[in-house]
Amino acid sequence: MPDLDLTGAMVLRRDGWCDAPLSFHDGRIVDNPVGKSVDLRGFRILPGIVDPHGDGFERHLAQRRGAMKQMDEGLIACEAELAASGITTAVLAQFVSWEGGMRGLSFADRVFRAILAAQDMTVTELRAQLRFETHLLDLYDELPERVAEWGVEYVVFNDHLPHDRLEAGKQPRRLMGQALKAGRSPEKHLALIHDLHARSGEVPAALDRLCETLGARGLAMGSHDDTTADSRSAWRRRGVRIAEFPETLAAAEAARAGGDTVIMGAPNVVRGGSHNGNLSALDLIVMGYCDAIASDYHYPSPRRAALMLEQAGVAPMAEIWHLVSAGPAALLGLDDRGVLENGKRADLVVLDAATGRVAATFVAGRVSYMSGDIADRLIG
Repeated sequence: MPDLDLTGAMVLRRDGWCDAPLSFHDGRIVDNPVGKSVDLRGFRILPGIVDPHGDGFERHLAQRRGAMKQMDEGLIACEAELAASGITTAVLAQFVSWEGGMRGLSFADRVFRAILAAQDMTVTELRAQLRFETHLLDLYDELPERVAEWGVEYVVFNDHLPHDRLEAGKQPRRLMGQALKAGRSPEKHLALIHDLHARSGEVPAALDRLCETLGARGLAMGSHDDTTADSRSAWRRRGVRIAEFPETLAAAEAARAGGDTVIMGAPNVVRGGSHNGNLSALDLIVMGYCDAIASDYHYPSPRRAALMLEQAGVAPMAEIWHLVSAGPAALLGLDDRGVLENGKRADLVVLDAATGRVAATFVAGRVSYMSGDIADRLIG
């Protein structure tokens, strides 16, 4: 793609909308006109969306159980969806969990290696997040080296064991389905869950050591689905400073009071609330407790959430769009993107001003997606 001067559009800068041209040269935004001028009247130009947590890629890599043969092709298909959603940097969140199957260690190993191998095949920047189940104590010693091999720079800790039901002597919900996906008999799957639950007392000290090691290597670390202020404080003491999708106001308030970063899900905003009755992302945004919005499981949702918030008059668009661009870029330590400023990477999304639909997406000045009238203007 040649250097371009995009004129006539409304451009979202750090302090709001302006109608000055946006130019980029050699993948970076510059102050002065540099090349081919393209009239984008009728469009809006915004910073590219930085998605800090998304697992919508799973359906591309393994559409059905056992159909996992060509991960590189799946990632290419995933990138097309990301680009069409205006996402320029995508964090693909992959489990390593006792649940097995697509959340098992062997599948995760293949996914992370495929993401590394795809770096030269995609325009969209794909980054990996490890979602690690805290009770997999037998993996703790080898995990730091595996993380390094996988190129993972962001680790999130989960605990999805059904502790309450196990303590009460009840069978976990969805046991049969989980066992089937894991390739285990229900009896073996239940025995594994009980064994992991029985070792709960060992987990806090093991986490202390693991987080110290990962933190010393400069990794970003987050906790998932915090429910109490005490649990968030415990994670903070370990250097885990990102709170993904806190489930209660108490946990979110504790994160804010401690200076931690709070991520909420865009589908929660679009739906008007959590699909499982947890804390409303909209409430946190209005209260100023949310630092970033993630796609979670639906890539079109960050853009849709931002436009809905704009239409509802929640805040000026520069503040709203910060939640899907500069906010997530900051928590990932990516200071070269997220805003349309001189010297920053030319990561941007062009929206049809009338419909809000994505017309084009650029990553470092290269087109990752383009459709309709804007294609005629850029190519014609």
